[in-house]
Amino acid sequence: MATGASGQNARPRAHDTLVTPVATAVPSSLDATHIIRSPLLEEFRSNKNRKYELKDIADHVVEFSGDQHGSRFIQQKLETANSDEKQLVFDEILPNCLQLMTDVFGNYVIQKLFEHGSQAQKTVLAKQMEGHILSLSLQMYGCRVVQKALEHVLTDQQAVMIRELDGSVLKCVKDQNGNHVVQKAIERVPSRHIQFIIDTFHGQVYHLATHPYGCRVIQRMFEHCPEVQTARLLEELHCCTNQLVQDQYGNYVVQHILEHGKEEEKNKIVSKIRGHVLQLSKHKFASNVVEKCVAYGRTEDRRALIDEVLQPRPDGSYPLLTLMKDQYANYVLQKMLDVVDDVDQRDLLVSKIKMHLHSVRKYTYGKHLTQSKWRLVC
Repeated sequence: MATGASGQNARPRAHDTLVTPVATAVPSSLDATHIIRSPLLEEFRSNKNRKYELKDIADHVVEFSGDQHGSRFIQQKLETANSDEKQLVFDEILPNCLQLMTDVFGNYVIQKLFEHGSQAQKTVLAKQMEGHILSLSLQMYGCRVVQKALEHVLTDQQAVMIRELDGSVLKCVKDQNGNHVVQKAIERVPSRHIQFIIDTFHGQVYHLATHPYGCRVIQRMFEHCPEVQTARLLEELHCCTNQLVQDQYGNYVVQHILEHGKEEEKNKIVSKIRGHVLQLSKHKFASNVVEKCVAYGRTEDRRALIDEVLQPRPDGSYPLLTLMKDQYANYVLQKMLDVVDDVDQRDLLVSKIKMHLHSVRKYTYGKHLTQSKWRLVC
């Protein structure tokens, strides 16, 4: 998902904040207050010695699909089943497939059919979903089936399925389940069929980039969509870079551009950071972006960013000392030590760090620097 951590230990950074809320399980459509199982399912659950095959549960496939143990059995068998066995499962599943798609256990059987069924079976299954794509996408189990279908059906059917989200794209993007479907569509459906999704994002980049789910969708878009679709949206992003770098979710979008974007886009971001290295390095979220600027910027930009912390301020204080002591900025300084490629600048950086080592060892975050980079600076 979003840009990951930079590898520091126990670091109280923005990386710790991007946590997807866990959805509360909805009672299964196949559940009942008092579960009544057929004698066959009861026997299956209790007799661990008998080796069952798919033909042994004929006429009970739907019941088994809605049972935790039965569902797992069918999933495992489908992986190696022959065409007749798959057809047996498919024929029984089909009349109840929509119900199973939103079932806590049944959804996995449907997913396996999309993975291992014949192309004809996949086409028919997906056809049953038509008219229900939005409701399935917003449901915690149904959204997984929609994603799996998008991975395995043919392009024409992908286009038909995803078009059902037209008019509800933003609703899906901001939904804990629906956002995954939009991400999958961006990843797997040819760009010409998802233009309506891109059009929905115009004028919404800031709001999406600062949303816990929207920021992920925006990253997938910049990652997979051609420049002709993303150019206007990148312009929109650059207009709010200063705000995004300091946002708990927006900083991930900016980091993504710095890691994977074109040189021109990276340069625009770095230009916004230059002149503000100290201030942003001390910020919980923006410090991540400064690190990426140092790591992925052009050589001349990297030198300029490092020079910025080496020069004394008008009041005579040293930005470098502040970076060494700060809980977030010390990681930016560590990154500078890792990537500095100008020998003279590296020697200057190390010498100035040595000058302040005695005064930072008493600070918790100063210790991080001296311990992790001890061989470099001592």
